[in-house]
Amino acid sequence: MDHPKIVDVLVVGAGFSGLGAAIRLTQEGFNDLVVLERGSDVGGTWRDNSYPGAACDVPSHLYSFSFAPNPDWSRAFSPQGEIYDYIRRVTHDAGVREKIRFGVDVTAVEFEEDRGRWTVRTSEDVYDARVVVLGVGALCEPKRPDIDGIDDFDGPVFHTARWDHSVTLADKRVAVIGTGASAIQVVPSIAPQVSHLDVYQRTAPWVLPRMDRKYPEIERAAYRRIPGLQRAMRALQYASREFQVVGLTRTRAALAPIKALGRAHLAMQVRDRRLREKLTPTFEIGCKRILLSNTWYPTLARENVDVITEPISRVTKDGIVTSDGVEHPSDVLVVATGFHVTDSPFFDRVRGADGRTLADRWEDEGMEAYKGTTVAGYPNLFVLVGPATGLGHSSMIYMIESQLNYLLDAMRTMRDRELQTVEIRRAVQDAYNRELRDGIGDTVWVSGCRSWYLDAKGNAPAVWPDFTFAFRRETREFDLSAYTRTPAATARAGQEVGR
Repeated sequence: MDHPKIVDVLVVGAGFSGLGAAIRLTQEGFNDLVVLERGSDVGGTWRDNSYPGAACDVPSHLYSFSFAPNPDWSRAFSPQGEIYDYIRRVTHDAGVREKIRFGVDVTAVEFEEDRGRWTVRTSEDVYDARVVVLGVGALCEPKRPDIDGIDDFDGPVFHTARWDHSVTLADKRVAVIGTGASAIQVVPSIAPQVSHLDVYQRTAPWVLPRMDRKYPEIERAAYRRIPGLQRAMRALQYASREFQVVGLTRTRAALAPIKALGRAHLAMQVRDRRLREKLTPTFEIGCKRILLSNTWYPTLARENVDVITEPISRVTKDGIVTSDGVEHPSDVLVVATGFHVTDSPFFDRVRGADGRTLADRWEDEGMEAYKGTTVAGYPNLFVLVGPATGLGHSSMIYMIESQLNYLLDAMRTMRDRELQTVEIRRAVQDAYNRELRDGIGDTVWVSGCRSWYLDAKGNAPAVWPDFTFAFRRETREFDLSAYTRTPAATARAGQEVGR
């Protein structure tokens, strides 16, 4: 611990973003690189979220690295296990697994201005890094609801992202808190085996049909053997998803067909009028994440399933008490309440040149970055899946690869110009975010609902408010003129150029 391990680039996290960075950097010749991963394997979100029914809601061919296509997806929408296997296979094929240190928790990331380097403290070693890449992801820290008495419940309590596979649900009374993206996959998967299932709903989501199907072997063989076919399918899936942006950001009228489809889906699958009223969304479609399922509504109509819309007052040792005073007995509580997206605890561990943590900076001033990637006051720090990069309609891997283009060009620029540090100018960052805020002002995400896109101030810092190809265009090249920088030869003297 007394002698830090010196490394040029340190990547935190081995999910899609961290692994993508490691692979692309290695391909570019930046081999002095270490990846720190707190888990026991690669995969990130797709390693942790192993709950029953877990699957992707982005088409398979679109939800993969463009440089590592997979012709062998079994379905139009991939299940969790296949995505996890894909990530592990890509890691092996790219030869970067040996660069990953597993079971290592990063406890502090601190910039030392006099040296122009980062000190990274972990549960095992201390690292001295020139560049730090945060690939911790937006869906890495489960959010547990603050409900009175939940710690006193006698039975098992677990979040969907920390599913306890040792717990048997057969013939148990189970309560699921939440009706978001995880819940609509879990509930249909466990309902047939439990004795009774209570689903606690705060807000009814918009649910559309899931156009899923199994890929026959002849189709998979065609993807393997016909040059360009899978790339063409990926482009078609991308274009169909991107069309939604017109309604989300430009004109609500474009959402009318999607809204009509959602209403028809509900009407056809739920015949009971009272239940249908409970499940009818009351907010603009797209304000929250649009969900896809063919089994959600039929499951909620089962005799052994109740949808409870009264707010939860408290949890007792035997169940849940709602605001109407009714106690609902339960044997198992499943928490499906999402993640800390705009307030990740990891941000408390990152300190910039002035000693302030990212958490403090973003709490005081709003969650902002430049092109979702760099932050004023944090030289040589690149945040993947950072502010204003999230999506509600398409593949995050497309956004990650856009950021990787920017990161790679930044590293080339620093190497070719012999620069020790680069730091986005505060004025440039502020101007960029003013333009983003103006662009998001009339979008569907700020139309009045509560969602993970929003922060405590009611802003939507987690979502990109435009077509994704616009983000790809603006991250194609590293714009050095927007940054202050220190030459490698004078870093220790603290001299800066380009102000």
